[in-house]
Amino acid sequence: MKLIKLDAIDSTNDFLKALSSQDELDNFTVVTAENQTKGKGQMGAKWESESGKNLIMSALVKDFLYDNEQVFNLSLIVSLSVIEALKSLNIPDLSIKWPNDIMSYNKKIGGILIENTIKSDGRIVSVVGLGLNVNQTNFDELPNASSLAVISGHPFNKELLPALIIEKIQQKIASWESNSAIFWNEYFNTLFRKGIPMPFKSLNSDASGQNFMGIIQGVSSVGKIQILLEDDSVSEFDIKEVQMLY
Repeated sequence: MKLIKLDAIDSTNDFLKALSSQDELDNFTVVTAENQTKGKGQMGAKWESESGKNLIMSALVKDFLYDNEQVFNLSLIVSLSVIEALKSLNIPDLSIKWPNDIMSYNKKIGGILIENTIKSDGRIVSVVGLGLNVNQTNFDELPNASSLAVISGHPFNKELLPALIIEKIQQKIASWESNSAIFWNEYFNTLFRKGIPMPFKSLNSDASGQNFMGIIQGVSSVGKIQILLEDDSVSEFDIKEVQMLY
């Protein structure tokens, strides 16, 4: 694993994407930053992080995805790898809030943003961004967030985390062909609030802002969430169509 450490950057994802377009970077090259001024989350949300306290990293992943229909497989692998790494640190009650937020109890402790580029030869090159709250303790303006330190009651050495997480990702990618069904089952079983009636907010233009009740049943092969509705039908939604309220 090649590691590039930065003090401050606008976005580790943008930095690594630019680097990968100009140079034949090693697979699993990782960029970390102490401070990120324009961190990105899903749907253009801003990722807030206290300088020097948390893990901000992006990793280059290539030679895994070859089809646009398969891109969610990498999201699943990364989510499970982060969960597995945190379990080894004894972080309790871990789950994945669809599609790939990392939760402990009902608090968000991490977020994943994967950006894919299709090369001229059809290969898909991915930049995997991860923000993980490690030693930050002040979440006054983020009531649904927490950190490893708050949950565990002691600080962590965040410098050890990138290698630990990348090792898990490499292992899962290497065994994907023979274990994909097992990994999908693990992902389903780790889903936050799966099988529990809960409110959702529609983001569809024709029903934007409307709330509805539903029960998460699972996730489709392309990453759409499957929700059992009050009329007993099951509908699939992508990240731009529905928001979980909790």
